[in-house]
Amino acid sequence: MLYKNEDTIAAISTPFGSGGIGIIRISGDKAFEIAEKVFRGKKKIKDMKSHTINYGKIIDPSDNSVIDEVLLSKMNKPYTYTREDVVEINCHSGPVVLKKILELLIKTGARLAEPGEFTKRAFLNGRIDLSQAEAVMDIINAKTFKSSKVALQQLEGRLSHKIKEIRNELIELIAKIEVTLDYPEEDVDKITEEEVYFSLKKLKIKLKELLESFDKGKILREGISIVIAGRPNVGKSSLLNELTGYNRAIVTEIPGTTRDIIEEYININGIPVRLIDTAGIRETRDVVEKIGVGLTKEAINKADLVIMMLDYSEGLTDEDIEILKTIREKKKIILINKIDLAENTDKYDTDDSIDSEIDSKLMELLELNIPNSTRIIKTSMIKGIGLNELEEEIARMFLGGEIESTADAMVTNIRHAELIQKTLENIEYAISAYENQIPLDCMTVDIRNAVYHLGEITGESVSEEIINEIFSRFCLGK
Repeated sequence: MLYKNEDTIAAISTPFGSGGIGIIRISGDKAFEIAEKVFRGKKKIKDMKSHTINYGKIIDPSDNSVIDEVLLSKMNKPYTYTREDVVEINCHSGPVVLKKILELLIKTGARLAEPGEFTKRAFLNGRIDLSQAEAVMDIINAKTFKSSKVALQQLEGRLSHKIKEIRNELIELIAKIEVTLDYPEEDVDKITEEEVYFSLKKLKIKLKELLESFDKGKILREGISIVIAGRPNVGKSSLLNELTGYNRAIVTEIPGTTRDIIEEYININGIPVRLIDTAGIRETRDVVEKIGVGLTKEAINKADLVIMMLDYSEGLTDEDIEILKTIREKKKIILINKIDLAENTDKYDTDDSIDSEIDSKLMELLELNIPNSTRIIKTSMIKGIGLNELEEEIARMFLGGEIESTADAMVTNIRHAELIQKTLENIEYAISAYENQIPLDCMTVDIRNAVYHLGEITGESVSEEIINEIFSRFCLGK
């Protein structure tokens, strides 16, 4: 047994702070008994039907004082989140009221729940598997609708079904191999080494498809980091303000206004983005500005994408060239900004052809010094030109187009990806054993290891230590 869950647990399940409604959840064999000690309603809890709500008051048994007016929900096992008896108290969401009610429940026999313990019990009681349990936190932490949709599909069991399907096929292979080896002379359904080989090759393809989905899945779950870089006064802070939708950064005509790192989290076509506006990169004697430039270079090194901004009206400067060389190996998009100013001097070509002096120099520089393919977009922050094109390009670079999350299972969790990779390695060892004419019984060792690793994803072959570590990351009350 992995865990003893005889205790009845209680916790506040809504965020801390003032609000309209706060919820306290109780789960366990004594949930109804404990709640009865502090609740006074028209009906006693024992007389309420399952999955109904009753109006009443929470009373302090020590002096019969009223703590709050509440709605109490009663849910009989096993048709509950934890598959245990559950009570949910809906009260006013004042921190004082919530804490007082929770204290009363603990005094009357409940134990304060550990982080994630309600979901942990749902897993241990067989309502959901381990990958579905992890999806609960992914839904809570989702930064975009697209990422929440993928997490919901995992909670519904789409990934679990795929993993269990492959695992069951491997288990069936092991069973057939054992029958073949243990009863060679009996008239039973046997399997040849060649049949095992081709079965493993098919399963390898399925596993690789799952693993390949992790590149996009990780982006939807964790997001990307984008740094806006360039020399001072090219429009970096204006771009931050345009993408966030409000004046997050101070914008002036004075170069060097931004001296520190400014961060915002935004949604670009379903991708959670950590957007970082940085100090302009230039040689300076100003001590504070020099520190800002150092932070900018550090942020660039860690970024998933660099948006390099140039000033169309001033042309390509030596400082621009040095920055471009600095980001040589980074994934990048180059924005040629302030094309509205260039229009007044007949430098802006509306058909977006590369025929101006800055365009020609930039293309030559990219060809000679920046070998990675780089997208160049002309923009104007004042007129809002090029912003839609920029967002579409970011989505194309990281997602390769629209995610059809309704079609297939997607791997978003690095723990799952690592275990699928280990499973693939075991399958490849078994395939290699056949190709090197190693006996069938030796192949089963690697196949069993593959079964074990897939079981670690769903929780069918996982240690208590791993379970505890996973649920320790959950919020209290979930």
